[in-house]
Amino acid sequence: MGTDRGAVTVEAAIALCAVLVVVATAVAGLASVIGYLRCTDAAREAVRLVSRGDRERAEQAVGRLAPRGARLVVRVDGDEVRVEVTAPSPGDFLTGLRLRAEAYSVLEPGTDLA
Repeated sequence: MGTDRGAVTVEAAIALCAVLVVVATAVAGLASVIGYLRCTDAAREAVRLVSRGDRERAEQAVGRLAPRGARLVVRVDGDEVRVEVTAPSPGDFLTGLRLRAEAYSVLEPGTDLA
């Protein structure tokens, strides 16, 4: 008889750790996709409100719709409006990832953002 006692236990422990890493990565990826969709919704709503001349409500909308820590950047060029919503990745697993969404609109007639 060999000295293989406990080999199956070690292999099972290594396999369990690998499965946990895969599940954690999948959950972090799913959370990032959901966060990106929230940034997209916030950008779309913000550009609609800014194009109507209501920047304050656009910032409130981003605060409610986007993930925590999101930032709104508004660029107006003539009658065109672009907004960008950026947010850190949710959780601590994918720390280097930043979520970003951009939306575009044309100012509504009579709106002055000067």
